[in-house]
Amino acid sequence: MTTTRDDAVLGYDEALAQFDPVMGLEVHVELGTATKMFCGCATTFGAEPNTQVCPVCLGLPGALPVVNAKGVESAIRIGLALNCQIADWCRFARKNYFYPDMPKNFQTSQYDEPIAFDGYLDVEIPAESGEGTETYRVEIERAHMEEDTGKSLHVGGSTGRIQGAEFSLVDYNRAGIPLIEIVTKPLVGAGHRAPEVAKAYVSALRDLLRALDVSDVKMEQGSMRCDVNLSLRPKAGEDPTSDAQLAVPMGTRTETKNVNSLRSVEGAVRFEVCRHAAVLTSGGSILQETRHWHEDTGITTSGREKSDAEDYRYFPEPDLVPVAPDAAWVEELRATLPEPPAQRRKRLQGEWGYSDLEMRDVLNAGAVELIEETVAAGATPQAARKWWLGEPARRANTQATDLVTYADQVGLTPSQVAELESMVVAGRLNDKMARQVLEGVLDGEGGPTQVADARGLELVQDDSALEGAVEKVIADNPDIAEKIRGGKVQAAGALIGQVMKEMKGQADAGKAREMILAKLGAA
Repeated sequence: MTTTRDDAVLGYDEALAQFDPVMGLEVHVELGTATKMFCGCATTFGAEPNTQVCPVCLGLPGALPVVNAKGVESAIRIGLALNCQIADWCRFARKNYFYPDMPKNFQTSQYDEPIAFDGYLDVEIPAESGEGTETYRVEIERAHMEEDTGKSLHVGGSTGRIQGAEFSLVDYNRAGIPLIEIVTKPLVGAGHRAPEVAKAYVSALRDLLRALDVSDVKMEQGSMRCDVNLSLRPKAGEDPTSDAQLAVPMGTRTETKNVNSLRSVEGAVRFEVCRHAAVLTSGGSILQETRHWHEDTGITTSGREKSDAEDYRYFPEPDLVPVAPDAAWVEELRATLPEPPAQRRKRLQGEWGYSDLEMRDVLNAGAVELIEETVAAGATPQAARKWWLGEPARRANTQATDLVTYADQVGLTPSQVAELESMVVAGRLNDKMARQVLEGVLDGEGGPTQVADARGLELVQDDSALEGAVEKVIADNPDIAEKIRGGKVQAAGALIGQVMKEMKGQADAGKAREMILAKLGAA
């Protein structure tokens, strides 16, 4: 067999000229319940290691689990929102495997009898024409309940992984936290847009879960993470949705584990397409394995050979009774579902008066909720969009994180953005000053008013001072003044710039323009 370097890749376009990608996405979502799935331990993120544990979640002999009713309710609501059928009877199973962070040596999960199954989620991606959007339907195989594992910390070495570490520590606080695993059916027909579709799906799913208020879906904290399964099959023509292409057998898959950002989901799909193609075109074969995504280098590396379901020796959990949701209860939960995020976005776009392009930029930045809250705090939709998609979005992009996460990290709130805009509307700041204030807020100097006061940023309200600066600039630039008198009012821009310089940036540019034109008889 021909061997290929683990990081060898083919160019993306070259890979897609020969192969058609098939994806499967498994998204794990930690539910925002107060206690764990099968015991009463707290679920607070960031607690001291091994302080939120008990005999049940540590798997001690004789400890018996009890199902978290809120976890079951959340699972049903997720299933309904994903257009799934809800099982009238299902049960838990033991998934047997050894890991240091699994104190019981098995995971309580669901296998062939999930709580929700056969659903779908429609996701929108920008149309290739550049105008409007296209809809891709992602079919959902199942959404099942399970518990999370603990967390291993590898100390020493340079990568934070077990290779090269001096020793490892285990924190069992996370063991037993309620999880919902949402598994898609094979995603076919996306063709060269597969990475885009994967990112759009995880983004749409995150929006839906946030709207349901069942999880904080903070990918950077691991409360939502994605496993990316990918395989390639030879192309049978140019149309990835043709019957001929769909009839081609799927290739061997790899599973890139625990991808924890939207950008990384897209990157992992793209890299694995290129890597698989390099292996296959060199005459090699794909090993069914788990792989690790490296955010810093944008590549995946081998983890372990991937097990099949039968290797886990699933069998029904003998310590838990089956779950049999009453049909009337399911319908009561259906009535609690929020407005679907896609429908809500269309409504908001109409209310805000955004063009399709403006709304697309907002969606790409993940700023819908931030703008909605900023508008509710008193800003106009255009002002909210301008401020959020300016410096905050730029810094979030530089740090390879999403805007919501970045705003949370630096403490920038919608009410602060609305406060900043109110200072512009009130005439205290011009846009240039407001940008300086916003940078100060992002740098941790305080709220907008506090930053403006500390930096001495405020427009000069004394018209006599402005008038004196205007007269000086006109006197110093007779040639430009004559052009303006002759009707070339656009030349006023050069004088306005000099007035702003005289006033050390603390003049109202609009008022300066009016005054210049009036004095030169061009108003």
